[in-house]
Amino acid sequence: MPEHISLDKWADNGYEWSGEVKPSSFDRLATTLSTEHEQSDIQLNANLYRRNNVLHLAFTLTGDVWLTCQRCLQPIAIDLSDDYDIALLENDSQVRLVKDEQDYLLLDEIVTEQSPERLLPFKKLVEDEVLLKTPMAPKHNDCEMSVEQFGEIPEEEEGENPFAALASLKGKL
Repeated sequence: MPEHISLDKWADNGYEWSGEVKPSSFDRLATTLSTEHEQSDIQLNANLYRRNNVLHLAFTLTGDVWLTCQRCLQPIAIDLSDDYDIALLENDSQVRLVKDEQDYLLLDEIVTEQSPERLLPFKKLVEDEVLLKTPMAPKHNDCEMSVEQFGEIPEEEEGENPFAALASLKGKL
């Protein structure tokens, strides 16, 4: 997977990339991956194209990542399969050219300026979308904390009610 895409070279001609990506190749995502389950590669199909004078980065992810359930601490599969389309705007005036529900980014804020060409941080943008798709605290819908993790939970003892003395004063006032 390319780290960057040269906008000077590909913005007007279009760019396509397809392949399998290891989840651990994303630095920020790798810190959240479960080490107890083998990670499968994620299928990525990406396309950089221009429509109505607006540059778009569209890509499709297919696959799962394994994270750690925050309740039972067992691996949980998170489905990343989705289609993404991000408008890459040259400046603020292009905002009116995209639909309200369209995700967009300003190129000035994300492009790495390296002479002699402008580079789009392709891998970082894909990783950003993957991180947005993964829950902050993943958990199974039907798991329970195990007794081994926390031990037996003792029954609460019926203690003296601290307000019992007030009950006796209630009728006197």
